[in-house]
This record gives sequence, structure tokens and C-alpha cells, in this order.
Amino acid sequence: MIKHGRLPRQGAVPAVLRGLAIMLAVVLLSGASVAAWVVWDLTSKVNSNAVDIGRPGASPQPVVPDIDAFEGGFNLLVIGADNDPEQGAAFGERASTLNDVNMLLHVAEDHSSAVVVSFPRDLIIPQPACTDPKTGEVHEARSAPQLNTAFERGGLACAVATISDLTGLDIEYAAQMSFASVVSMTNAVGGVPVCLSAPIRDPLSSLDLPAGTSVISGDTALAFLRTRHGVGDGSDLSRIANQQQYISSLVRKIKSNDTLTDVTKLYSLAQVAAKHVNLSTSLANLTQMVAMARTLQTIDLDKLNLIQYPVMYDPDDPNRVIPVQAIADQLFERIADDRPFLPDPSAERTGVEQNPTAPAPTTPTAPPATPRPTPGGTASATPTPAPTPDVIAGLQGQTALEETCSVAN
Repeated sequence: MIKHGRLPRQGAVPAVLRGLAIMLAVVLLSGASVAAWVVWDLTSKVNSNAVDIGRPGASPQPVVPDIDAFEGGFNLLVIGADNDPEQGAAFGERASTLNDVNMLLHVAEDHSSAVVVSFPRDLIIPQPACTDPKTGEVHEARSAPQLNTAFERGGLACAVATISDLTGLDIEYAAQMSFASVVSMTNAVGGVPVCLSAPIRDPLSSLDLPAGTSVISGDTALAFLRTRHGVGDGSDLSRIANQQQYISSLVRKIKSNDTLTDVTKLYSLAQVAAKHVNLSTSLANLTQMVAMARTLQTIDLDKLNLIQYPVMYDPDDPNRVIPVQAIADQLFERIADDRPFLPDPSAERTGVEQNPTAPAPTTPTAPPATPRPTPGGTASATPTPAPTPDVIAGLQGQTALEETCSVAN
């Protein structure tokens, strides 16, 4: 059987992990020890690269911000573009720029949970009419293109509109990442631990890692995130699972005390973000970014789900995938309502397996219920049951708390 995504070109690096790192990084800007000129410098860089996605723009804040808590939840789409002008010919010549990585971060209204949904690049779905931001050319709506052609048709705004139409979610914020950012950001956090069940050597991505746990950074991290033929069944779906292992490990690290209290690392991340990331105008406000970062710091690792958008192979083209609508509907109903859920632990994931040295994941149980007050002010004998997360049958993914290992192809 032909495996999904077996194309000679390697895709872009995953992006939302860098979006998470960026928002956590800018926490340093709320500290009194950071000089005002630093904030002004970063604000200037962020706003000079800001992209209009049709949302109200935010005004620059060229002073040390007085950070208030971010109210409510939010949706942030982060794409990885495969043809950044700064990357040169190191990753092959490309005639167009594609959004090869598409990850949607949703933070719940009460900041108690979050989910990162990865959308396969070869997902066949409708796309709305989009306007090329450089030429002004209007591209008509299309019924069945690949997801990764959205950026070529209308830039970051078209990618946002496409994912918004697919999920039914209002996406307020967006960011476009490049190859260069992953190299600089993994260096800034001091590397990320990854686990391999067997050695992986993939000359197409220049990856050569031994079995066991390695701390990777720079070009090695980039190769690990880009490898497709080296993991699982060689498909893009295996690569997504491999990337989720990396994301969960990175999130665990950037939430550790060492990273969050190291001003040098955090400032380095903010500098990388300012140089290598194009943010939507709705996000290009440092005060707002800091407040958003603080919401992520409060979320427990087992309340952060890393999910693969539900797909199956296209019966008309085994190199493409189409939605499994029944599972997708359940997923986005829960996301829209901020209802707790978990991926299906029995759903087969190609590309990763449970780390045998890590504790086995368990399904969370409800905390003790709180008695309901009666009209007279005393507690009722019948407690109010606390909600427990639903397992969505067939949904692939993991929590950020789970530790997995990449499976060699």
C-alpha cells in the first residue's frame, strides 16, 4: 500500500511548540529588571513583521508593560512555512511557499486546560476565497485542495480562514514560523530530550541518532522534526506523532523552574521570536503576549492535549487524507464548549510508542465532589459530581505529561 505523504520533499518544522515557547518567553518582559529599551526593541521588530488576518490590530506598547491577567480563552493558529526567504537552498528549491505544518492552540475560558491540534498537510478539505496579500489577486473558493496550498493562495489569513471554516472556531491570533526559528529556539532553551526505541538514520533529513534518550538542539532538532522516512511507516501521520513527542518534552522543559526563571534563556527566545516570526496584527502587542503566556503557565501537563486531527486515507488517492467527520465533530464540540476530553489510549499511533522507562499513563479520576449548598445555606447531603474527561473513541494523541519514544521505520 502506498503510504500517505511519501513525497521526496521534507515538510516544514512543527510550529506551535515554538508558539508556546514564544508566549512563555515574553513573560520576562513583565519583570522590572528588563530595561524599557529591550521592550521597545522587541516591539519594533514584532510590529514590523505583523500580518493582517482580518482581526482588529493591537497598538504597540514601547514601554515596560504593566501586565494584567488575560481574560477568557483564545485560539492561536501557528503555521510552519517551507520556503522562508532566509533558509536559502539548504532544504531544496521550491517554486511556492506552502503551510506544511498547521497547529491550532486552544486555551480554555477558565485557563484550566488547553489543546494543540495538528492538521496533516495533505488533508483534502474545502478552502474559501482568498486574496493574495502581495499581489491583490483574488483566488476563488475551492472544493478539494490540499490544506498546505492555503498559504500560497492567500498568505496567513487564508490559512486562518481555512482552519476556522473546518473547525467552526473563531481564530483570533496567528503566527507564521520558519526553519531558522527551531534551530535558534532549541539552542535558547538548552536542548530538548527525545527518546528513540531504536537508532534512526535518515539521510533525507540528515538525522542520525542512537537508541535511548538524547538531548537535541540546533540542526539536529530540526532534522528530528523534519524526518518522515525515518519514523513509523514513513508517512506524514507518523511525523506528526513524532513531533508530538518533541512538543510534550519541550513543554515539560519550558514549564520547569530552570527555564522559566532563567532570564538569559527567556530573552534569547524573545529575540528569536522577534526576528524569525511573523505575528498577526491582533497578536503584535507585547502586553497581550505576556498575559497569554501566563495562562499557559497555570495549565497542568495532564490538561494539555496534543491531538492529531482525525483522518483516514482518501480512497481515491492513498497519498492524501480526508476527515473522519464523526470523530472531528466530537472533538471540536468539546473544544468549543471547553469540555474535558482525552485521546483514545487504544487508538493506534504510527511513529511513537510508550516510553518503557516512564510511568504508564492513567485516566484521571474525578476529585471529591463538593456538597451543594441548600437554600438555607447548609450543605446538601447529595454532592455535585465533578466532571471527568471523556475519552473520544478513535482520537489519536497524547497529553503533555505522557512520555513516548519514536519508533524507527
